[in-house]
Amino acid sequence: MQLLGELISSIRIKIKIKGIVQGVGFRPFVYQLANKHALGGFVSNSGDGVNIEVEGKDKNLESFFCDLESLNPPLSRIDSITKEYITTQNSQNFKIIESKNSVISTMMSSDISICYECLAEMKDKKNPRYRYPFINCTNCGPRYSIINNLPYDREKTSMSVFSMCNRCKKEYEDPSNRRYHAQPISCYECGPKLRYIALSGKEQRDEKKAFKKICNLIKAGQRVAIKGVGGFHIVCDATNEEAVNSLRESKHRPTKPFAVMFKDIKSIKKVCKLNKKDEMLVLSKERPIVIVSKKENNFLAKSIAPNIDKIGVFLPYTPLHELLLNELSFPIIATSANLSDEPIIVDEKEIFSKMPLVVQHILTHDRDIVNGCDDSVVLNTKYEKITLRLARGYAPKSFHIKNKISKKILALGANQKVTLTLAFDNSIVVSPYIGDLNSIDSLDYFLRTLETLKRVYSFEPEVIICDKHPNYETSSFAKKYVKKHTNVELIELQHHYAHALSCMAEHSLEEKVLAFCFDGTGYGDDGELWGGEVFIADTHNYTRVYHFKEIALLGADIAIKEPRRVALSLLFESFTLEEILQMKSELIKSFKVQEIKTLHKMFERGINSPKSSSLGRLFDGVYALSGYTKPLGYEGESGLILESISKKSSSTQRYKYSLKNGVIDYSKMIYQIMQENDSSKIAKKFILTISKIIIDIAQKYPHLPIVLSGGVFQNSVLVSQVTKELKKINRKYYIQSDIPINDGGISLGQAYFAIKNTQR
Repeated sequence: MQLLGELISSIRIKIKIKGIVQGVGFRPFVYQLANKHALGGFVSNSGDGVNIEVEGKDKNLESFFCDLESLNPPLSRIDSITKEYITTQNSQNFKIIESKNSVISTMMSSDISICYECLAEMKDKKNPRYRYPFINCTNCGPRYSIINNLPYDREKTSMSVFSMCNRCKKEYEDPSNRRYHAQPISCYECGPKLRYIALSGKEQRDEKKAFKKICNLIKAGQRVAIKGVGGFHIVCDATNEEAVNSLRESKHRPTKPFAVMFKDIKSIKKVCKLNKKDEMLVLSKERPIVIVSKKENNFLAKSIAPNIDKIGVFLPYTPLHELLLNELSFPIIATSANLSDEPIIVDEKEIFSKMPLVVQHILTHDRDIVNGCDDSVVLNTKYEKITLRLARGYAPKSFHIKNKISKKILALGANQKVTLTLAFDNSIVVSPYIGDLNSIDSLDYFLRTLETLKRVYSFEPEVIICDKHPNYETSSFAKKYVKKHTNVELIELQHHYAHALSCMAEHSLEEKVLAFCFDGTGYGDDGELWGGEVFIADTHNYTRVYHFKEIALLGADIAIKEPRRVALSLLFESFTLEEILQMKSELIKSFKVQEIKTLHKMFERGINSPKSSSLGRLFDGVYALSGYTKPLGYEGESGLILESISKKSSSTQRYKYSLKNGVIDYSKMIYQIMQENDSSKIAKKFILTISKIIIDIAQKYPHLPIVLSGGVFQNSVLVSQVTKELKKINRKYYIQSDIPINDGGISLGQAYFAIKNTQR
């Protein structure tokens, strides 16, 4: 970007910078640059970014602008720079001045893991912050989780209750110091304090003893709760089979994988296979949970991720986690402290009131968590990085767009993996992961997150956009809101079209695309359950050109939890009842004869058997046809298991299918599957078949770029195969990377539609 044209001598320039430029060391950076280039003037924060007035010789100013562009702080992001020539004031010195109040439009920064400089200080016995569990600087530490409001100043965070000691204050006020205006700055003398609390009411306020107590409990195989940046983790020894199984039983989490936190990358490599891209993600400043392949022989408890070949791994991202992993000689389970379908817990009182059977011991501290925020989850496929959960380190996620948005837009997402998106001025902001809205507490968390974003950005919506599903909590909220605020426009958008738009938004696409939107469930335009959709779409409309043949879900929601019902429905479509009863498969053995007959009557009469075109449900059915007849322990388990076992097969064959009259008919595939007796071969051939279906349809529309979106594309084997084949035929394709490919991306897609289809 050319910031200055031709400069004249002895001039003063007024500069406005927008983006992520507060709480990231931007003002001291500007201060140091100005002094380096012998310039006068000042820099200050304001509600809408950073204001600079700089004065000096043209040559010096040119060098200043060059450095401003190329050397800006690692956590900052410049979205726009505007300049205005003003009257010179003969300023000889450069100053940092106090924040100015104005309309808020600067972007909030996310919580960032401890930096290497702070880590080195924490390990230095001569440093005043040696082993200090809350060490931070301008380049690291909490942000979103402690913010009450912008501009990002200490009095507007939960650190406002801690008065700085003289040493911290001196660092805070020194522009040449790494901790200049680091809002969470503190030390042993003036900062938050650790304490241990037991379910019995016993407390230990001596920090060293509290820390030692919790470590000893973990070593003894106990489950404990530890307060992190955005909420509590439930922690136990990841090498102790008994401890992990006990956690599963107490948390009622039979098979869903746990994330494991390791001391360092070397420890991860002992039990996992990491490629270079995996390693870069694990070591990145965001410190997400990264889904990687397990080594067959490792020392972790087998029950951490049963039946699959992958595991979520991450490194310590707070000073407290660093201290903990250094004290222990083993990795730990570090899973979110929450009940099923509820948000992460941020208050120790809730731990004991909601989870007394899960944990009886807590290590906490007195720095309040203003905004709860879970851990981010990402994975790498052969060619692409995919985000599964957008949260700590990455969120709030903000985009700067060139054209100003005409109205203030609020997008509410769907009902699972909910995020919110705000669109205003030249900005789009995607909230951290909120979760599934299946409980009162999760709905409260949704409302609290919305209120935080509205407060911070002084935002009141003029347009609300939600999913078309009439029974989603987000849709209900939207309708109630516009009923109360009659000047607010309501838009309802089809679920899978929003998936396509989410990918298009991330890549700034406006042209027509061929969008493959594959997931578990979404409300279709015809009132049926969709989920295996192929659209020709742009930012204004779409046409459904293909969809998977519908499956009758025997027992409706029960079928989603019991894939064997989906598999039985697939057999009812292809075989007679008598033929099915004669089959010797594990699937048929799992039912009583009378159960099969009753379900067949339901199928024939369409009783409590809604039809769905969902590819996610087809995955469930094939999973059960492969011999897996137990109920699912979590959403997407069938796909993960098929993905894992598919790697054991070297088959390159595919099943038969047809593409007729807009329907992807896989009936012949069911016949073929019933002739197989190798589950890994079934899984491999099935995934290769889905990939071939995508390629075949793509070939029918050779001039359209391809969009891949929806939860089914969390399957790394499928994505690797599809993208490899698309590259072979030289087709342009797009897939989400920075925004969740699952329902966590829906709100962005909704907002993108509203941006392109509303005007003042």
